[in-house]
Order: sequence, then C-alpha cells, then structure tokens
Amino acid sequence: MLKSKPCSLSAKKVLVLTGLLSCSLPLWAQQLSEQQVKQVLDQQFKPLLEQYKIPGMAVAVTLDGQHYFINYGLASKQSKQAVSNDTLFELGSVSKTFNATLAGYAQGQGRLSFSDHPAKYFPELKNTAVNRATILNLGTYSAGDFPLQFPDSVVKQQDMLKYYQTWQPKSQVGTTRQYSNPSIGLMGYVTALAMKKPYAELVEKTLFPQLGMTQSFINVPEQHMSKYAWGYKADQAMRVSAGMLDAEAYGVKSSSSDMLKFLDAQINVQQLKQPIRKAIENTHVGYFKVGSMTQGLGWEQYAYPVKLETLLDGNSSKMALESHAVTPIKQPKIASPATFFNKTGATNGFGAYAAFIPQQKIGIVMLANTNFPNDERIKASYRSIEQLIQLKQVR
Repeated sequence: MLKSKPCSLSAKKVLVLTGLLSCSLPLWAQQLSEQQVKQVLDQQFKPLLEQYKIPGMAVAVTLDGQHYFINYGLASKQSKQAVSNDTLFELGSVSKTFNATLAGYAQGQGRLSFSDHPAKYFPELKNTAVNRATILNLGTYSAGDFPLQFPDSVVKQQDMLKYYQTWQPKSQVGTTRQYSNPSIGLMGYVTALAMKKPYAELVEKTLFPQLGMTQSFINVPEQHMSKYAWGYKADQAMRVSAGMLDAEAYGVKSSSSDMLKFLDAQINVQQLKQPIRKAIENTHVGYFKVGSMTQGLGWEQYAYPVKLETLLDGNSSKMALESHAVTPIKQPKIASPATFFNKTGATNGFGAYAAFIPQQKIGIVMLANTNFPNDERIKASYRSIEQLIQLKQVR
C-alpha cells in the first residue's frame, strides 16, 4: 500500500489558503505500528490461552489495507511446531461463508437463482416438503426448522436423500430461523449440482483462486499436511472427521494469512472484478431480522456502532440451538458500510471467529486449536476492534 509523506507546514498553509487541501489526515497519517496492534491483541487474547488451555492461536487484523499477524503457542504439542501466519486451522462454521459465496457466484453467473426450489437441480426432492423452500430459505435457515445436525443415522448418500425426502417442517417457510447444518448444507449441495461439478472442487479450484487464497482447502493436500494444526480437546489431539455435507457446513481449513485476504475482499468489494465482486455482494444482502441481528447468506449483520451485549446475544447458544421468529425484509439490499459482519465457527478441536466493518476498513480473524466459548472470542475481538479504531482516530 502506498503511503504519502506528510505535507510541510508551509505547503499546508498554501493549500488551505487556496481551498485545495489534499493532504488531510487520512491520506498522510502513519499506519498503526506492529507494536501498537500487538499490545492491543495481547491484552485481549493472551489471557484466554491460559484460561482455556489453548495450545495455539493465530490472530490477524486488516486495518486500512495493512495486515498485522500475532501468533501464540503451538500448532502441535507433539512436534512443538509453532503457530505461524501459514498454519492451517479448521474453520468450523465460518466455512458457511464460503458456501454462501459460492451460491452468490452461481447466481451471478446465471447458473441458479436464490428464488429457485431445490428440486430444480435435485429432482429426487420433487413433491417433498423441503421443496416448498427456496435456495434462499435453505441458506438463511428459514426453510421450516431443520435441526442443527443430521441425525446419527444419516451416514451414506442414500441416507441423506431419504432424510430430505421424509423431512417435515415444524413451521411455515420463511417465518422462523433455526440455525442448521442440513439447511445451509443442502444449499451448497444444490449449488454444486447447478454448476455441474463437485462442491469441494468448485470451492478449491474456482472460489479460492479468485480470492487469491492459496492456503485454504477442504481436502488438505499431502504437501500441506505439515502446516495443518492439530486440534485439542481435554489434551487429546484430533482433527475433524467426515460427516454428511461436512464440506458445505464446516469443512474449510485455512490460515490467518488467507483469511485476511477473504476479509479484504469483503471490506473492499467495490475494488473487485466480476464475477467475484457479485458473489461477495450477494452475501452482504440482509433478508431476515432476528432481534437486533440481520441474517444474510453466511454472514450475520448488525448496524454499527453495535454494543457488545448485542453481539453476545446474537451469537449465543440460545440463538444457535432454538427456533426464533423472523421478520422478512421487504426489499432486501446490500448492507450499509456501517455494518458489523461476523461469523463464529468450531469443530471438536478448533474454534474460530471472523468479523469486519467496511466503513472502518477493519477486519479481524481469530483461529485457535481448541474450541472455547463464543462469548470469549467475541469479547476479545470486539474490544480489540474498538481499541484499534480509537487508536487510528487519534494518531
């Protein structure tokens, strides 16, 4: 990023007198230093490592186009390998934002419409209850209260098909939100059918390259396995196991370096070229109000400035585990730049959080190899964002 030098005092006087002052503070002020950012992040995140026995964590910030990386601890207790900007962590449900981006990409390419019903691409679902929902309903968890997870009996492809064919809604389509892997998982599955390629291939070979993400995978290649962190639960090393529609719902592994590229795309979407610009913009549209939260595709939105308590409510266990009445937005549109976007994610051995505010040109990602409470991730990230914005404003 180019940095302009400060104007001399005499130059500024001349420009002010002529009404042509072009060297205002945002153009010539220095970026925050690595030390300033580290001090803020250390204050918020370091105590969590000991409190929750987290072996390793990567925290990264994008601010005014500048990237800052702070790494803590170990990617593997066994090998004593340290966490780096390139360490691969399991994203858990942050993966849903890529599912949403792929659906947005498919719509932008004219391969599907969010108003389509799944049987258009998955004909085995014709004359089923699930086909009353649209692809948009599936992606916004408003298809009629799918459960959080598939039943344990759904192991094979045929089990999945039978599950969707026999599923019955608990509420009318578009009236409630029930956070659900089978719901948004089906959106990803149908998107892949519409694009006539396997889902993982579409994400890894089409989506990631257009985002400049070279260290992100659904299936980690052998040559990158040495960078793949081990997750931990009660000192037991683990990695995510296969599950139905796991790629679509919680299957992405990525680094803090790559995740900042993804957040930069969200913050500076107007600078992207088509078709990826349209794909990202499609995920910034809000469709349903659930209390103070607006549900988009993948990302959850809050009007900024937002109180910490509001974010905690929107990311609570109650919000994830229970059905909530929704208010449809009559004329959905791309969210204002003054919006706080966020998404949490976890697997048994990993915890993740990503958030950004386009208006403030700031984004943060936290990747850890232990699943610890969402509240703690959100508090640390929110306070870090607020402190960094204040530092930026007074420099």
